[in-house]
Amino acid sequence: MDAESASTPLLSTRSLVVTSRSPSSSANKKSYPISILNDFVMPNNGVAWTARAVLAHSARTAVAAVVSMLAARLFGLPEAYWAPITTLVITQSSLGAALAVSWQRFVGTILGAVVGGIVASNFGPHVFVFGTSVFILGLLRAVARLDLTAYRFGAVTLAVVLLVPRTGPPWQIAFHRFAEVSIGIGVALILAWVWPEREGTPSGKS
Repeated sequence: MDAESASTPLLSTRSLVVTSRSPSSSANKKSYPISILNDFVMPNNGVAWTARAVLAHSARTAVAAVVSMLAARLFGLPEAYWAPITTLVITQSSLGAALAVSWQRFVGTILGAVVGGIVASNFGPHVFVFGTSVFILGLLRAVARLDLTAYRFGAVTLAVVLLVPRTGPPWQIAFHRFAEVSIGIGVALILAWVWPEREGTPSGKS
């Protein structure tokens, strides 16, 4: 009788353990696909993505790129694709953030276009000339108290003006590059003003 009474609580305890574990295991199985979906929709960047935020951000970016491309074509620019590229690079969630980024890249583009136009008019697309021009551009950036973002954008503009072979005069090429980037910056600023993203929505800051 003592053995039977001792074994009975033991069995009941085991049954309770088994029954208490089974619902949690089934819940884990049910939540496993949801956790995968959450990892996909909400990347590990400290900001929660939702399905609505993904759709809004994607639509906002696509509209900005298309408007920028159409605006550059409307002005008859030969390499209109530089406008949407610029818009995609500098698009921010708010007008204040877009202004801070756009000013640096706008001035950097001016410096790169001016240096590229001067160098291309007097020299040629030689490697040593190009390297020296990039170095001089870096010094001008420091004198103008611009950040490295302006330097990078200016160097890209310099490379496009100096290295890409074209038939037109260098100053015309430099002006086209400046106009294309200016359109891209303008569209990004207008987008940030007309269609700002809600706070907490992840944005492609650069």
